[in-house]
Amino acid sequence: MSGTDEPTPADPRVRCAVADGIARVELARPRARNAVDLPMCRQLRSVFEELDADDSVRVVLLSAQGPAFCAGADLKERAGRDAAWVRCRRIASFAAYDAIERCRRPVVALVHGAVVGSGGEITLAADFAIAAEGTTFRFPEPHWGTVGATQRLQRVIGRRRAKELLFTGRPMPATEALDLGVVCQVVAEERLARTGAEIAGTVAKAPPLAIELTKRAVDLGGETDLDRGIRIEMAAIEQCLTDGGWRDGVDRFTRRGSDNAPTTDEEKR
Repeated sequence: MSGTDEPTPADPRVRCAVADGIARVELARPRARNAVDLPMCRQLRSVFEELDADDSVRVVLLSAQGPAFCAGADLKERAGRDAAWVRCRRIASFAAYDAIERCRRPVVALVHGAVVGSGGEITLAADFAIAAEGTTFRFPEPHWGTVGATQRLQRVIGRRRAKELLFTGRPMPATEALDLGVVCQVVAEERLARTGAEIAGTVAKAPPLAIELTKRAVDLGGETDLDRGIRIEMAAIEQCLTDGGWRDGVDRFTRRGSDNAPTTDEEKR
C-alpha cells in the first residue's frame, strides 16, 4: 500500500471514546459518505478487538458521522488493482465484521441515511440496530459485479427475501427493515442519539458477566438445536453461579421490596 492509502493520525476512519462503561464508535469518513476502504476495515477490526479486551466497557454504540451511515464499499480504491489485492481487501472486510460480531460487549448500531452494501454488513454484525426515520438499506453487490451480504442477511430475514433484495438491489425503507427484523426500532432522526444513549445506559447497569454470557448463549444457541441450546444456557448459568454475582441481583431485587408489587388488576391476576 502507498502512503496515500492510509489515513493520517488527524484523519482517522474510525473514532472511539469510552466513558461510564459506554463505548461510542463512529465511522468517521463523512466526506466519502463513510464508504468502507481498507484502512477503515483495519481500524474497525482493531477498535473492536481493543473494546473486547477492555473490562471497563459494558456496551458499544456504533454510529456514523455525516448524512449517511455508510455508502458501501469504496470501489474507487480498487481502480488499477489486481484480483489478489481485491481478494485481500475482501478478507479484511470479513475480519472487521467478525470483530464486531464477536465482541463480548453488546453492540448497538445507530443507523441513518443510506445504508448500502458494507454498511448493511456492519449493521447486521451488531447485536441489534436502531434506525432513524428515512433510513434506507440497499444490497447492490451483484449489480457491482461481485458477491456480498449473502450470509448475515439471509439469517436475519430469510433466504427468499434476501435473494429478492440482492437480485434487484432495490432500496428497503426503514419501516420494512423494522418489519423484517433488520432493525428493532425506528425513531425520529433527532432522537436517534438519545435513544441509543438510553439503551446503552440500561445495558450498562446490568451485571457485565450475565450480559456477556447471555450474548454468548444466544449466539451459540442459534447455531444448534434446542436440546444443545439448553445445555449451552445451563453452562452459562453454572458460570454465573460460580462467579457469585447472582447474589447481588437477588439482593437488589429484595431491597426494592414493595416497588415490585403488582400495580394493576391485570398484574394482580
